[in-house]
Amino acid sequence: MFNLGDHVVCPGHGVGQILSIETKDMGDAQKSFYIIKVITNGMKVMIPVDSNESVRNLVSVDEITNVFSLLQDHNVKVDNSTWNRRHREYTLKVKTGSLLEIADVLRQLLLLKMSKKLSFGERKMLDQCKELLVKEIALSSGSPEPEISNKIDSLYS
Repeated sequence: MFNLGDHVVCPGHGVGQILSIETKDMGDAQKSFYIIKVITNGMKVMIPVDSNESVRNLVSVDEITNVFSLLQDHNVKVDNSTWNRRHREYTLKVKTGSLLEIADVLRQLLLLKMSKKLSFGERKMLDQCKELLVKEIALSSGSPEPEISNKIDSLYS
């Protein structure tokens, strides 16, 4: 259970803050929802309180270390399948909300970018993944966003 003001991660949306907890009539029963304001775009989402997989805590320091270890490892095979196939796989990984999965997609795209020009969709996915990582790591670690962004960029320059 989360409290008002807590920062949480909504998979597919990113980091948000719980504004309120509201109860709604749903036919025969009442259901409680977190009302969460997504930081990046100000959008408000309603997430059922009893849905454990929909909202999670910010990452820990250990998880941040694992993310940067993953990003530093460039010894991976870059997926050279068609963009449509990669896009489907990347979208599924991003929707899990797992920071490691998002970091893996970012790593794949950054490595691909080193060998060829990315399509518009690939660049958009790269930007989305980087933004999700930077926001959550900055909020969780207390570091400024530009510092986190620069740290990621330095791994691929």
